[in-house]
Amino acid sequence: MKLLMIEDNKSVSEMMAMFFKKENWHVEYAYDGLEALSKFKESPTSWDMITLDLNLPGMDGIQVNNEIRAISTTVPIIILTARDSESDQVLGLEMGADDYVVKPFSPITLIARIKALHRRAGLANSSTASVEQEDIDSFDVITDHFKLSTKTREAYLYGNMIKDLTPKEFDLLKTLSQKPRQVFSRDQLLQLVWHYEFYGDERTVDAHIKKLRQKIEKVGPQVIQTVWGVGYKFDDLEVKE
Repeated sequence: MKLLMIEDNKSVSEMMAMFFKKENWHVEYAYDGLEALSKFKESPTSWDMITLDLNLPGMDGIQVNNEIRAISTTVPIIILTARDSESDQVLGLEMGADDYVVKPFSPITLIARIKALHRRAGLANSSTASVEQEDIDSFDVITDHFKLSTKTREAYLYGNMIKDLTPKEFDLLKTLSQKPRQVFSRDQLLQLVWHYEFYGDERTVDAHIKKLRQKIEKVGPQVIQTVWGVGYKFDDLEVKE
């Protein structure tokens, strides 16, 4: 794995360097926002993972996140933040980050989060490689208005592709659409999509649902419905064109 750690606290980077070395990962470090962006732009497609601190000199972490997402919608990003404000953490997820870890954190926990996210991203990438022509018309989910293929990692609403889905957004859409009209609680979605506990942090689901809805609305009516007090469901039977 090639990882870019964007962190202004050198003691944190030095601590994590020992754990990264045990994993045999190639890691580069950036200590301010401008340096981080420069390193990323040198070879945008070569990075397998980014950890991003929000409190950065030179350029704020949210700005760095936005600049990276403007270049790549798929590179996995984990936000590291000491900020206590819930709005900062939710904002990071809404801007396209895939996960966040609050400081102080256990190095083992961060390693586990990185591995889990990398594994999911790897599955997404491998599923799009060497797809044969006959597989393009093979869909795992088909309703009157919606189609989804895990082989091509594509989803269509009213014949229009829902573009720029991140790995987590695609998996979230797949989980909901596989069982139309079934209501999923936030805790259920955390377990089914992220495959590890967020310790009841339901804001993660809400932030990803918000971004997913924005992308759906670009191509058709909204099919992700909120069931107040319970969670979310996929329902394209009663949508208004």
